[in-house]
Amino acid sequence: MTRLSMSALRSLPALPYDPADVRVGIVHLGVGAFHRAHQAVYTDATLAADPTWGIAGFTQRSTTVRDQLAPQDCLYTVLERGVGAGPPRIIGALREIGLAFELVNRIADPAVRLVTLTVTEKGYRPGNAVERLVAGLELRRRADAGPLSVLPCDNLPANGATLRRIVLAHAATVPTGDRLVEWIGSSVAFPSCMVDRIVPATSAADLADVQRILGVRDEGTVVAEPFSQWVIEDTFAAGRPAWDATFTTDVAPYEAAKLRLLNATHSLLAYTGALAGHETIASALTDPVLADAAWRLMTEDAAPTLTLPDGFDLRGYQESILRRFADPALGHRTAQVAADGSLKLPIRLLGTARDRLGSGHTPQWTALAVAAWMVYVATRQPVEDPQAAALAAAAAGRSTPASLVDALQPFLGEPLGTTWRDLLVEQVARLRLN
Repeated sequence: MTRLSMSALRSLPALPYDPADVRVGIVHLGVGAFHRAHQAVYTDATLAADPTWGIAGFTQRSTTVRDQLAPQDCLYTVLERGVGAGPPRIIGALREIGLAFELVNRIADPAVRLVTLTVTEKGYRPGNAVERLVAGLELRRRADAGPLSVLPCDNLPANGATLRRIVLAHAATVPTGDRLVEWIGSSVAFPSCMVDRIVPATSAADLADVQRILGVRDEGTVVAEPFSQWVIEDTFAAGRPAWDATFTTDVAPYEAAKLRLLNATHSLLAYTGALAGHETIASALTDPVLADAAWRLMTEDAAPTLTLPDGFDLRGYQESILRRFADPALGHRTAQVAADGSLKLPIRLLGTARDRLGSGHTPQWTALAVAAWMVYVATRQPVEDPQAAALAAAAAGRSTPASLVDALQPFLGEPLGTTWRDLLVEQVARLRLN
């Protein structure tokens, strides 16, 4: 079977532009499935009108994506699953694929005007991603290559401002720190954004379907739901593509709604669903008890803590979340959503808990989600988490709900007081008895 490539395009439905004419204007770090199903798709739609915004992508941790895409001239297919799914779509926005250490020199190219990142929550801790970004910015400063925007696309509150603070702190430690910090302050923008699209892992069946429909083999296929959303703070230093996104001066209300409603509910269903034996999020929602808990988390705990944009349809948004999660065509695994809980839960759940406790209320559904993570950690070893070894050691031998809560609470940050601890102990006891 012929493999997807530039030469194979001659026998496929024509793209609205010639990928050979596309020039790189964006450097992206973290070329995983989400980036290829989200930001790259938005960018792809702009290239017929302006082919100067192609993407040079760099992988963070392994060579897998490079090995999949390099033989295909960086072409790949987005396969939509679920109600309203469109036909498979070949994406040509990605024009280069490399490894993370190659990123530094590419940032210094004057033709590059934007750096984007999808490195997950763990990528914003001090480490290679930040170091490489700072090294690239220093090389760009020395080359006098012009202003630049850096747009993080991960689920962090105020992700642009957060990344700017981390970058400036690291830049101050390099030998040319004073000059670099000054240049970043005057020449580099860090807009925030909120991203939303469910992107489950690609299966062998997905690859087979693309091969059957298109008549070519595509090792780089990514799967996504039909829904997609991107809300972006419109503060760029060197222009931007004409993305079909929502541009605003304040991303925070959209970001909070997504984190506290969608992402928090996703985590609740992942942990409670896995503990109840459900392999997928859609399967978990067939359990009326878990479906009720998901709805109550959104309506009773999270919604009262939100300040929403004008005209925001809260109930419609909440209902759409559950409809999307309930679509069995996606096959989104509870184990996939449950990964990296020690990083995700403080961002998705603890803000809601803190706000509700502060106003004198009892966030029992939020406590259920956190307690389910604790029981999951204690019973599903090994878990996928950057602190997996420490979590396993802390949970080992904890025979009572109180001892488990006390052992695992520190991994989520500062405790929220005795009322919160009591809620967690109560919910852990219930989960362990089920």
